[in-house]
Amino acid sequence: MEDIFTDAYFMKQALKEAQAAFDEGEVPVGAVVVVDNTIIARAHNQTERLTDVTAHAEMIAITSAANYLGGKYLTGCTLYVTLEPCVMCAGALYWSQLSRVVFGAPDPKRGFQINQVKLHPKTIIKQGELQAEAMELLLRFFEQRR
Repeated sequence: MEDIFTDAYFMKQALKEAQAAFDEGEVPVGAVVVVDNTIIARAHNQTERLTDVTAHAEMIAITSAANYLGGKYLTGCTLYVTLEPCVMCAGALYWSQLSRVVFGAPDPKRGFQINQVKLHPKTIIKQGELQAEAMELLLRFFEQRR
């Protein structure tokens, strides 16, 4: 029997969150945190709604997952996020000790990789999952803003 709980499956869930952000006039970034094939946190950007520059999808998802698990470390968990995390989010990802980070679209200006920020040494990084879908939503959002 084929496993339906693939990286693509969970990234589609993050894309649903990104669409929610888009619909609310937020930069369309979505995230989910998964442990044992179960989504334990869902989030999307809310910087405008909350007037909080730290209200990135990743930050909200980390907090929600930690609350769900009852601890600050997210070992054994995977974060799926539609856009490469920024430096601020990468710092939080480092401290949360996620086992995996899977992201869709790269961020060649603000992403953690171009800024040479490292995640926790035990964190596995996978990039490019459903990249085209994530980029399309971002491009559509910014085209509407111009």
